[in-house]
Amino acid sequence: MPTAPAVKLVTHLTELEFRNALQLRVFRKESSPESASATQLIWQKNLEDGHFELCPLPENWIRRSHMVAQQATARLGIRTLDLIHVAAAVELEADALFSFDERQRRLARELKLKVN
Repeated sequence: MPTAPAVKLVTHLTELEFRNALQLRVFRKESSPESASATQLIWQKNLEDGHFELCPLPENWIRRSHMVAQQATARLGIRTLDLIHVAAAVELEADALFSFDERQRRLARELKLKVN
């Protein structure tokens, strides 16, 4: 029997970064306002269809972020928001982290997350 695809957890922080990135693309003239709006509608439809589950940052995200910063930032040059994303994934007990940011991916691997 085929298994249903896993739902991807997305924090509100991730959603904010996604929406802001679309608007930055408009500002930089890399995208039109209409294209950004269409992409946001697709995102909303994916949420409504259950492809992603929007969840708040987990309770211990700040504690985990501080711990990871102390362990990794001096070596890897991790930025605060990237640190928060990875720490939240660990606290949410995610199986994997989806990211295009190489530093974020490197940190996720160090913390034993699969990176896709």
